[in-house]
Amino acid sequence: MSDNWIRVIPTSPSWQPEPEAAKSAVDYLSGLFAGPDNAVDDVRAELHKDTALIDSGVNTASFTCAACSAVTGVEWVLDLVNERCEDLSDLDVHLPCCGAHARLNDLDYDWPMGFARFEIGVLNARRARYELDEAELHEVGRLVGHPVRQVLAHY
Repeated sequence: MSDNWIRVIPTSPSWQPEPEAAKSAVDYLSGLFAGPDNAVDDVRAELHKDTALIDSGVNTASFTCAACSAVTGVEWVLDLVNERCEDLSDLDVHLPCCGAHARLNDLDYDWPMGFARFEIGVLNARRARYELDEAELHEVGRLVGHPVRQVLAHY
């Protein structure tokens, strides 16, 4: 069986909330998927010791260069992450297509993914609208004390 995750991460890769704020956000997200027509298998916060790749599973295939509009396979990013596996604190790169400077966290992926030291994962959420809307993301950001974005992952 496959799993779908809504992975909520801060917009700044190194930022982490206070534990109480993370718990409030988990409680809020759990509440969004409660009720007779909604369900979720799990909602949990995770604090990573180091910056981690928050991928989208099989969803992401490529990214588009903002400088030259070339489309590059996501394998290039994954290989780079594997090379830097001990230290992802420096996300600055020169892109393979044109050599432009970019940050891995800011690339235009065909399905969003990112880098973070904190995430909230929502496993197999079921409701009429799967992903979080802007108001819901804003509320999670308010609760944790920092703007957030979502990564929709399928494994």
